[in-house]
Amino acid sequence: MLKEKNMYGKKVIGIERSTFVIDEQGKIIKIFRKVNVDGHEAEVLDVL
Repeated sequence: MLKEKNMYGKKVIGIERSTFVIDEQGKIIKIFRKVNVDGHEAEVLDVL
């Protein structure tokens, strides 16, 4: 997901790591924003 961020006092467009969990009908059931890679898979598996 693209997001406006501050980098060294300047506003820039950057990537915000996000994960979307989608059910069989194509409905988004959970959104994780500002994902930290360490431990993230456990969070996703808990939702599944």
